[in-house]
Amino acid sequence: MKKLAVVAIGGNAVNRPGEEPTAENMIRNLSETANYLATMLEEYDIVITHGNGPQVGNILVQQDLAKHVIPPFPLDVNDAQTQGSLGYMISLTLRNELKKKGINREVVALITQIIVSKDDPGFSKPSKPVGPFYSKEEAEKLAAEKGWIMKEDAGRGWRRVVPSPQPLDIVEKDVIKMLVEQDVIVIAAGGGGIPVVEENGFLRGVEAVIDKDRASALLAKEINADILIILTGVEKVCLNYKKPDQIELDRLTVEEAKKYLAEGQFPSGSMGPKIEAAIDFVSATGRECLITDMAVLDKALRGETGTRIVP
Repeated sequence: MKKLAVVAIGGNAVNRPGEEPTAENMIRNLSETANYLATMLEEYDIVITHGNGPQVGNILVQQDLAKHVIPPFPLDVNDAQTQGSLGYMISLTLRNELKKKGINREVVALITQIIVSKDDPGFSKPSKPVGPFYSKEEAEKLAAEKGWIMKEDAGRGWRRVVPSPQPLDIVEKDVIKMLVEQDVIVIAAGGGGIPVVEENGFLRGVEAVIDKDRASALLAKEINADILIILTGVEKVCLNYKKPDQIELDRLTVEEAKKYLAEGQFPSGSMGPKIEAAIDFVSATGRECLITDMAVLDKALRGETGTRIVP
């Protein structure tokens, strides 16, 4: 029996920093991503998740520019749009990569709804960055003109932030399990899933973006994954990141991760949610979470690099 991995791919897998967010660039980047993912398939069955912050942000900009012609959609519908477009691109590129390697597997992208609480404090304290980076001056202008809440994002610039409630349950979890059991490679919970609340047994979409790493941890628990793999732009988790005394970490226990998180070592706009997701999955399952750069994934799976969060 192969091990089951939930693999969360980061924004760099879709759009590189400073690159035009065109469909052509996204397909090219995802073709490279698909190559790395396909190398896992000898040892692992995989369920793929992905972020959507930049893509949702771009849709919000498009809608704002066209609001006098077409009424803007709410955030949950924008989440669904990016699940569809990115799910298609990941499925397309992965199918092509599997064909090159002579691997006969089905791939499906599943529109995924995730239940959140309507009383979640995230709705009153927006924290999830979406869209492009701005200078401080541009951010102040946008905040004044559009009423956006802008925050500085881990030294990389200023971004709009939107509500980010905690994911509680996955509406399509049984369908995902069924597909995995049928040997299908599933792309699910894209962009953290579409946030919905349950009222009197019925579902209603809400304006928010769920963090994709937190949703990935929930999905990994629900489908009984053997490992959670979070792919990001750095090879290892670091203490004192980008400072003269930076320390790369090979291994972190849950207790150490909690301690460093409380000390502010992992900013909320970048590594923080990944560490929180790792703590959640490892604490609940007693299994491991691997955080690394996609380009060294094969080495990381052999234990030669990356950071493992362990019980």
